[in-house]
Amino acid sequence: MHNVILVHGAWHGSWCWSLVTEQLAGRGISSVAVDLDGHGLKSRSPASRWGRPFDRAHFATERAGGPAITVTSAASTLAGQIKTIGGGAPCVVVAHSMAGIIAGAAAELAPELFARLVYVSAYAPVAGQPGEAYFYAPEATGSLVPSLLAADPAAGALRIDTGDEARHAAIRETFYSDVDPITAEAAISLLSPDASTGISGENFTVTTGRYGAVPHTYVVCTRDNANPVALQRRFIAEIDAVSTAPTAVVELDSSHSPMLSQPAALAAVIAEAC
Repeated sequence: MHNVILVHGAWHGSWCWSLVTEQLAGRGISSVAVDLDGHGLKSRSPASRWGRPFDRAHFATERAGGPAITVTSAASTLAGQIKTIGGGAPCVVVAHSMAGIIAGAAAELAPELFARLVYVSAYAPVAGQPGEAYFYAPEATGSLVPSLLAADPAAGALRIDTGDEARHAAIRETFYSDVDPITAEAAISLLSPDASTGISGENFTVTTGRYGAVPHTYVVCTRDNANPVALQRRFIAEIDAVSTAPTAVVELDSSHSPMLSQPAALAAVIAEAC
């Protein structure tokens, strides 16, 4: 049985996997959730987030701080984390949402570290376009994510304002529509405000001999208000076009965040992949 590496999406952190790690432990499966570059314990908030009185105009224009984060740099970090956790042996890597971009690049970089790549309603730009190109695709129609953005991406970040309680209902509807209210509110309080545009903006190439040789599973979340089902299915088709075997597809009747709303069901899918 392989070790499992759990990788969060934009604005989230390793904390969002705690309910799934409990379920996996109950099945005797070792799992570790990691923080991506720029998130969780590696995040840096804009100074304007803490300003009082709050200056909304400053928050909307302040440049993202810290070192530049790209797909290439984040994928290199993730590959190092997988190698450390697995001791060099291949692991099952589970990527949620925007983590699919980074995990896909890491699988091209170091396919020998991947026993399987499990996408959970994830972005998988493997057809020669950057992730941001899909924001405007016809299949993305209906996504609520653009309505959450509180800054011009020219600031270097996809930025959301979690400090405005009036915005919490929209955040819940986007990410956590089937998550119990207490858990959803706790999750909102833990979100990082910035996700680097270096992740969504960088184009990278995958090959059939490296990325395409890694077995893939895609968990389609059928009530997803962040990554519409049509876009999820487009990603599956594009994964299959560069892979040596078809993607195993599993559907969950869930929002964008089954790790919080249906951790046992998601853990069962992950266990099957092990």
